[in-house]
Amino acid sequence: MKVLVTGVAGFIGFHVADALLRAGVEVVGIDNLNVYYDPALKAARLARLELYAKFAFVKADVADRESMQSLTDTYNDLEGVIHLAAQAGVRYSMVDPYSYVTANVMGQVTVLEACRRLKRLKHVVYASSSSVYGRNERSPFCEHDRVDHPSSLYAVTKRAAELTSESYAYLYGIPQTGLRFFTVYGPWGRPDMAYYGFAKAIVEDRPLTLYEGQHLSRDFTYIDDIVRGVLAILEKPPQSSTSQVYNLGGDRPERVVRMIELLERHLGKTAIIEKRPRPVADMESTWASLESVSDFCGWRPEVSFEEGMEKFCVWFKQFHEI
Repeated sequence: MKVLVTGVAGFIGFHVADALLRAGVEVVGIDNLNVYYDPALKAARLARLELYAKFAFVKADVADRESMQSLTDTYNDLEGVIHLAAQAGVRYSMVDPYSYVTANVMGQVTVLEACRRLKRLKHVVYASSSSVYGRNERSPFCEHDRVDHPSSLYAVTKRAAELTSESYAYLYGIPQTGLRFFTVYGPWGRPDMAYYGFAKAIVEDRPLTLYEGQHLSRDFTYIDDIVRGVLAILEKPPQSSTSQVYNLGGDRPERVVRMIELLERHLGKTAIIEKRPRPVADMESTWASLESVSDFCGWRPEVSFEEGMEKFCVWFKQFHEI
């Protein structure tokens, strides 16, 4: 089997590609190595993947039509596509909204147009986000809940990607599955995410910003669980002309103050905390209903929040030579 992984130098893309390669699967990876966060981290991830003989890398932007057409012309025997490339970050979508439309909307269209050229393609699995639930007040969040009240442009673009995939499944018979990830964390993570930024602030004796709100919590999901979910879903494509969406979450919300306590414990230092009002684009709490994905393929998270945070801290200290 040969699989395309977009965003392969990103956090989730790197781990998914690594798992596929360890299983003996041929992987073609594409990434534009942008500078949204330190490209040195992306280069370090990529260097590890390039140790595998069955890995091929293409540096290009998924939103570039010619690049994607060239890629599918060269690798026309692809059987699976795992589309993880995106412009991430809720708050940054208020700073540079154009980059989100380009990467997350145009990128989805361009990838799917390229997929139309793949005669052996069996399944497209793509990344959505828990952010699509927006101002939903029901919890846990269920795939059947309404998602038409977004709280950020980032959420708008991820929902647009879901609708784009639904239309391409219907029009062109491309089996597709979207995965709504809930606050993925772990080794080799994204420095722009709170847990990573908090860890850096703690070890550097800098204040970290904790947003006010007694219910501020997230359904944290450890990266190894996410990878298991992605690969399990990849093996179970829906019927042709069908698009489906599943949550992948940690199964319960964890208070952000609990995350800080675990970081303090495993890093051996006390956090300096500054409290500020929560930005309007940030959701106060997230919690994934996992009934649908569990019924479909038996997936449930296995790594506890305590275990996952300890594993992250071990990696963090090694990578940053602390």
